[in-house]
Amino acid sequence: MMIKSVSELVKEAMEQIKTISVKELKIIMETNRKAVIIDIRDIRELKKTGKVKLAKHVPRGMLEFWLDPSSPYFKKELTIDKPKILYCASNWRSALAVKTLQDMGFKNICHVEGGFKAIEDGGFEIEIVN
Repeated sequence: MMIKSVSELVKEAMEQIKTISVKELKIIMETNRKAVIIDIRDIRELKKTGKVKLAKHVPRGMLEFWLDPSSPYFKKELTIDKPKILYCASNWRSALAVKTLQDMGFKNICHVEGGFKAIEDGGFEIEIVN
């Protein structure tokens, strides 16, 4: 039985989604106060490394449910109309997550090249998560 590998899925997603640099993220966060930065990593990762200050934590497993207004798990603060910028540890999970949200109909959505480490190295303030 042949299956499509994760790296193939990520490669396909990357061809269909928008990826931004940490530099672009800084510009967006300084100029677009409506933009929501979303950390989709597991809570254990956040407790180990912290998260970007002002980022919302939305676990990857709940992403579609928390962003879908028809879901009983919908989070109002993550409204459809706000631009969303996702990140994970590197950028594989966020690439797949952005692709899924695009498939759901979300428009103004992207992810950060290099993920959390690149953002941290780019000088963003990191906060402790308990």
